[in-house]
Amino acid sequence: QVQLVESGGGLMQAGNSLRLSCVASGRRFSIYPMGWFRQAPGQDRRFVATIDWSGRTAYYADSVRGRFTISRDNAKNTVYLQMNSLKPEDTAVYYCAAGRIQYGLGRREDEFVHWGQGTQVTVSS
Repeated sequence: QVQLVESGGGLMQAGNSLRLSCVASGRRFSIYPMGWFRQAPGQDRRFVATIDWSGRTAYYADSVRGRFTISRDNAKNTVYLQMNSLKPEDTAVYYCAAGRIQYGLGRREDEFVHWGQGTQVTVSS
């Protein structure tokens, strides 16, 4: 049974930084892509960032490119999302997701098969 557990969310002032972590268990972590999505109040869940199995390739949503960085530590079965220059519009529940295809890379929700419970990030102005 695959489990993803996020941590690191909280309340921050605009301009500050925050790092989210997601620890995976239950399958071989190092060969699957990982992603972060977020859902703001009243909105659908949306793609934020994704990283391939090796950590060498990553893609970002336009709204976070240049401010957020996704990374992974395969030895720790952990994926991170470093969020800098936070804005009030970054307020959302952030979800970690594990990819469906080995050695793949995805940006759509249907390319991810396992999801964490979410962690709240609130950015005040």
